[in-house]
Amino acid sequence: MTETFTSDSPGGGARGRRVRRLAAASTAVALAVLVAAPAVAAPAGAGVAGTAVEHRQQAGRGALLAVTPLSDLGRAEVAAFLGAGGIDTGTVRHGVRGYRLTYRTVTPQGAPTVATGLLVLPRGGDPRLDLVSDTHGTMVHRDYAPSVTEDFGLYAPYLHASAGRAVAAPDYLGLGRGPGLHPYMDTSSSVSASLDMLRAARTAAGRLGRPLTGDVYGTGFSQGGQVAMALGRELARGADRHFRLRGLAPVAGPYDLRGAEVPGLLDGRVNDISGVFYMAYFLTAQNRLHPLYEDPAEVFRGPYAGQVEELFDTRHTEEEVVGRLPGSVRELLTDSFLERLRHPDGALAAALRAQDGTCDWKPAVPVRLHTAAGDTDVPIANSVHCAADLARHGVTAPVVDHGKADHNGSFKLAGPHVVRWFDTLARG
Repeated sequence: MTETFTSDSPGGGARGRRVRRLAAASTAVALAVLVAAPAVAAPAGAGVAGTAVEHRQQAGRGALLAVTPLSDLGRAEVAAFLGAGGIDTGTVRHGVRGYRLTYRTVTPQGAPTVATGLLVLPRGGDPRLDLVSDTHGTMVHRDYAPSVTEDFGLYAPYLHASAGRAVAAPDYLGLGRGPGLHPYMDTSSSVSASLDMLRAARTAAGRLGRPLTGDVYGTGFSQGGQVAMALGRELARGADRHFRLRGLAPVAGPYDLRGAEVPGLLDGRVNDISGVFYMAYFLTAQNRLHPLYEDPAEVFRGPYAGQVEELFDTRHTEEEVVGRLPGSVRELLTDSFLERLRHPDGALAAALRAQDGTCDWKPAVPVRLHTAAGDTDVPIANSVHCAADLARHGVTAPVVDHGKADHNGSFKLAGPHVVRWFDTLARG
């Protein structure tokens, strides 16, 4: 879900240390030559191409459209950046280079569109690289996405790349430099955008002289933890013959909306500020995919019914959104819709059901579920229920509890553990 509203999160008071190192213009020109298709990505907010010719040009999911150099940091700079964020730097072995990739993918309805994401490569290390798929948590402003941000969203990509692996971090649809609105918590389109990002990363890494081995390690934080499990399932089913799943280590994922997250929103296990934020975002985004309401007033109390949809236009910050919403879910939602949440039916039940079940399968690779008992954004029950789903398929997935840590803290503690575990799997 979202990075809790603290000073070291994207929505907090401090934007964090600026670590971007824009490459020289000549490098940008050279990288443009690497791109196979001479196409230009649609600008943020643009619609999907409409003519027959444009439609054909958008075919080919995962096709690389553009490579934009973003950062070039030495090992000491990476360690300083991560250390300033409170992250153990013991696994930092290399500097990193970051690139924004623009690539072809599809909308939730299957129409062609484009998306962006961050590719991070280690400076040095093995000539051929294993790949980490890192899927991010909830964000409302498009500039918080991995290929645009300068702070929290870079922690995981830099942490894994500095350990010697390539990292593909999708922005998802409607975030970063992709067009349109973000279909928040639509698992299917988050997975398709993430899978196509892996394909684009494979092409870009090869043309940058760092070919990939095909081995993929899946991780993700919060909303991205749920996406990581669903993406892992698709890879395990053979979604792309070029990629072999080697392990899954998601952090604090909302794997069980119906059985853990929504009940937590209603009984106090999820803190009020985050609960209001998640619920408003989820309902407005899902209403574009499922007919939850015709008029916002059917769901939201006044005056919020008249403004809630515009808040999630990818142009408002988390602080702005939270500042214009009430202090509790009960103040946000009508009595009748609160009752629907307690007993979902119809389109609401379908929307929830479509996002659940990401742990209801049998991985043939090791799985570890990181979480924290102190997390009041994504209660630990989500990970416990995920482990139970996996156990019903005969898979033992340890639940690694990072104790009293809050939501962001669970990632900061878990991240280095995940890197070291991936090291162990790679050696094995």
